[in-house]
Amino acid sequence: MIEVDKKHRVEFGDFQTPDALALEVCHCLARIGIAPETVVEPTCGRGAFVVAAAQSFSSLREIRAFEVNAAHLSALRARLASEPPPYPVHLRQADFFDLDWQESLGDQRGPLLVLGNFPWVTNAALGAIGGANLPDKSNFLGFNGFDAISGKANFDISEWMLLQTLRWFSKRPGDIAMLVKTAVARKVLAHAERQREPVREAFIFGIDAKKSFDAAVDACLLVIRLDANASAHYDYTVFDNLQGANGRRVGHRGGLTVGNLDAFEAASHLLGQSPRKWRSGIKHDASAVMEFSRAADGYINGLGEMCRLEEDYLFPLLKGSDVGSNKAWREKFVLVTQRFVGESTDEIRQRAPKTWAYLARHAEQLDARASVIYAKTPRFAIFGIGDYAFAPWRIAVCGLYKALRFRLVGPHDGRPVMFDDTVYYLSFNDEATAVETLDKLQSDGAQALLSSLIFWDEKRPIKTSILNVLDWSKLDAHAPTQAALL
Repeated sequence: MIEVDKKHRVEFGDFQTPDALALEVCHCLARIGIAPETVVEPTCGRGAFVVAAAQSFSSLREIRAFEVNAAHLSALRARLASEPPPYPVHLRQADFFDLDWQESLGDQRGPLLVLGNFPWVTNAALGAIGGANLPDKSNFLGFNGFDAISGKANFDISEWMLLQTLRWFSKRPGDIAMLVKTAVARKVLAHAERQREPVREAFIFGIDAKKSFDAAVDACLLVIRLDANASAHYDYTVFDNLQGANGRRVGHRGGLTVGNLDAFEAASHLLGQSPRKWRSGIKHDASAVMEFSRAADGYINGLGEMCRLEEDYLFPLLKGSDVGSNKAWREKFVLVTQRFVGESTDEIRQRAPKTWAYLARHAEQLDARASVIYAKTPRFAIFGIGDYAFAPWRIAVCGLYKALRFRLVGPHDGRPVMFDDTVYYLSFNDEATAVETLDKLQSDGAQALLSSLIFWDEKRPIKTSILNVLDWSKLDAHAPTQAALL
């Protein structure tokens, strides 16, 4: 087997699809009625899908396979020579990003299937290794402002490639079947609906990426059937596996991606705007300097340094892992340099000289924080701060945890508790209102609506964009909770 270095494998998505998985995918496609006359494999590699398609579709008349790696094409030619199919297989060395696909497919007639496994790497990851095998750099999804500079404009290369592939079907019917990250599949289907692409049917079939690719990511077979002459349908069905078991309806309602349409429709009367805005915890990007554990003689930072600081700017801290696992406060603190975003930090020098001296000693690390959000802000600035951060009572949830577990948090040491930026929270001035709201959030209706909008396979499944659409004021404070009904 040809060895390639890690950088090359990452840059070209060079993780070959196992023959068994490719065959299972083709059998799945045949089972749902896909019968192509032409199969196009845009990044065929060593040809697992080319061979599997030849073995699975009796309707086939030709296969067109493209690959940037000449060695892979040579291996595929040798394989086909020993197992020649009874129709033409056209192999061409080509880079997906440079090829004129409309010209390459222009003479194709009859049912078309675009089949394969696009690279699972992001444009940011390719940039980090100096890779050049990627599309022209652009914010192609149109994010602006904070979203564009804080990471949302980062995208999977496979997402870009799939959106280009959709364009091939503007004037011809056909099918797309591609192995991708599940999160990418949802983004592509949402884009197809926004752009009113001619989707007549779509499916997501789960696969075991760990078993097939040794990849710790949720992945799937995305199937999109397109026909400009048929009625468009943008709801789709998600199955747990390629055998088509345990299907559930998924779609988009009011700009939201809904993971379970049946549950969503039953609780949709609670849609609206949260009576209080869900906020994110503090973002400082320097935990070793800004976070501390209490010691007998002062505070110990993440660098192991003993620090003697005034308490004016130190606040109790609960990390996302503490909130998600319901741990007690662990005597952790965070340095809060501002009371609102953009506030001058100059007064720290006068009010807390030890704290200012400490910040100055670690200025090199703080000034070097990579995110561009710190550009043109006061020195030692933080984000996720405002009047709401200093209210005494909170309801908090960790965005990273795979459970919708809300927690009531009161003050510690007579001071409001701060959270890191993996936590979302509501703020309250009195305990009674916080407790009443917690009861509503734990009710069956609230849990059902929020759960229908959350995709647990995502890295950060719980988001403020989801939490803020629940209007919990429509709920009875004494509505039964799931726990109460067990």
